[in-house]
Amino acid sequence: MKTLTVTTQTTSYPVYIGVALLSQLTQLLKPLPAYQSSADILLISNETVYPLYGAQVVRSLENGGKRVHSFLLPDGEQYKTWDSAGEILAFALEKQLSRKTLLVALGGGVVGDIAGFVASIYLRGIPFVQIPTTLLAQVDSSVGGKVAVNHQLGKNMIGSFYHPEAVIGDLDTLSSLPEREWISGLAEVVKYGVLWDADFFAFLASKQQAVERRDPTVLAGIIYRCCEIKAEVVGEDETEQGLRAVLNLGHTAGHAIERATNYCQYSHGEAVAIGMVVAVKLACSYGMLSSTEADTIQSVLADYRMPLTLPDKPVETILEGLRFDKKAVGFNVTFILPTKIGQVEIVPAVDMEQVKAVLLTMYNKE
Repeated sequence: MKTLTVTTQTTSYPVYIGVALLSQLTQLLKPLPAYQSSADILLISNETVYPLYGAQVVRSLENGGKRVHSFLLPDGEQYKTWDSAGEILAFALEKQLSRKTLLVALGGGVVGDIAGFVASIYLRGIPFVQIPTTLLAQVDSSVGGKVAVNHQLGKNMIGSFYHPEAVIGDLDTLSSLPEREWISGLAEVVKYGVLWDADFFAFLASKQQAVERRDPTVLAGIIYRCCEIKAEVVGEDETEQGLRAVLNLGHTAGHAIERATNYCQYSHGEAVAIGMVVAVKLACSYGMLSSTEADTIQSVLADYRMPLTLPDKPVETILEGLRFDKKAVGFNVTFILPTKIGQVEIVPAVDMEQVKAVLLTMYNKE
């Protein structure tokens, strides 16, 4: 098992990465004051993940003397809404769960985001633990304390900065991931190489077969490095006043694409992959990135079987979504653009006509 500590100005918490961690759940939770003081556990999962791992988690928690109250969400990004959060809050109130209740999120990024958001506002805040079961959640969304729900006008527009007490990433849960969800997580993995670590990017480029085999040893190292990068960035800028924005590489256009397709056509990682291509092409158009490095980034994304073209939606629909990005100020949209592999720049107030020109080159011509 690998252990990493995320330390910010306001908190510190462990991230555990390894195999068979669900069978060690009580042992891992016991040191947490929030676990020690809780009699009740609010377990949030979804209808796909719970049948796979829910019984094991409930049994472990009950064997530790806890009362477990389970709430299951439908599976899908389209359910990461205020209405879903309201249903969980109503469930917690009906069960008369107290401020000492520990919330446990068992699932991928949608479950972790909405559960963490509920934890941040229920009775003005209760502690929660992340048990991410997808690659995307293990390398990215479960770490860093960003929790939110979507709105029809934009993704993650209603949320909080609220950190978990611990993150428990069991690599065994990745073996059950459908191929599409696996590829979705790899998009976030590649993102870390592009924005922060050229050596890590080179490793991903050269070790595709080993990565694709989902070998636990290789996976543990990849997940650890992604979490390490995120911990370093979040440790310097907890609430995204500056540096932390670099983690949004690919997300500006990616979120607009998700919005344009009603969160149904693409997984989050697929949209981020397309968004990275937008960022790469825009960086080239600004003269910030060489065509050689741009081709290398796009080649690795293609090797990992990620989509690289825009959906069949009017370009104006995507441009409208860009203006609802969280980083937008008025009509000024901020992009994170690579300057070389392993380094990016925060570019405020990009030229939207230039963005439009780039987008128009990305439709599938077949």
